Amino acid sequence: MSSQPPIGQIPSAVRNAPGVPVIRNVNWGGLRTLYVKEVRRFFKVQLQTIWAPAITTLMFLVIFTVANGARSPVRVGGTDVPFADFIAPGLIVMGMLNNAFANASFSLLVGKIQGTIVDYLQPPLSTAELLAALTGGAVTRAFCVGATVWLAMSLWPGVHVTPQHLWAVLWFGLLGAVFLSFAGVLSSIWAEKFDHAAAVTNFVIAPLTLLSGTFYSVDHLAPAFRAFSHVNPFFYVISGFRYGFLGTADSPVALGSIVILGIDVVLGLLCYSLLRRGWKLKS
Repeated sequence: MSSQPPIGQIPSAVRNAPGVPVIRNVNWGGLRTLYVKEVRRFFKVQLQTIWAPAITTLMFLVIFTVANGARSPVRVGGTDVPFADFIAPGLIVMGMLNNAFANASFSLLVGKIQGTIVDYLQPPLSTAELLAALTGGAVTRAFCVGATVWLAMSLWPGVHVTPQHLWAVLWFGLLGAVFLSFAGVLSSIWAEKFDHAAAVTNFVIAPLTLLSGTFYSVDHLAPAFRAFSHVNPFFYVISGFRYGFLGTADSPVALGSIVILGIDVVLGLLCYSLLRRGWKLKS
């Protein structure tokens, strides 16, 4: 006798009929698994992904304070601030931004190059869940680097990095990290080899970061360069983040928050659309 069930009858071991979704809302288990995988990936090489960027950023602080004098004042928003205290917040968030981009631009790209992109596309994760896990891993790395740099600077003599407005530090740190995470995801979707991702880093991310007022106050620039700084989104991230430490900024904090939040929304929707279509990801 055949052990097969009658036609149309669902086997008792099967809980749902074919085509009936088992995960009806958010796949929290899958989302958490991919997020943990992304975090473990950079933690396994933390000497390269966390400590090395922190040391490099700290070297910037040492070099610039020695060259310009740790107590040389910089005028920010009508207030004179010691140069070391001025440059430290910018360096912290610059390290966060660069590492958020580096982490987000790696996962999908290495999957395409190694032929393991199916590991991201085949699991029962929605497009939003996939994007959230990739972005969450990059933001986590950014805050790990930022916390490491802040701790090192807090122990450095002559530098004061005690936050005056903790909400601004966390808010603009989050906005900036999400901004660069989405940019990294876009880069990894577009890029076909590591040279492409490196080109984006060297010719887009690095110049915009260095020309954003990290090492100087934009009020000291000529009008043309000052106007360029105010259309650079990195400027608003660094200015708002610096406000959290100094209580003063080169631009209105509310304006910077609106600008970066708007950019995050636009980039998030663009990432979602491209991932959903499988552009350059699916054959």
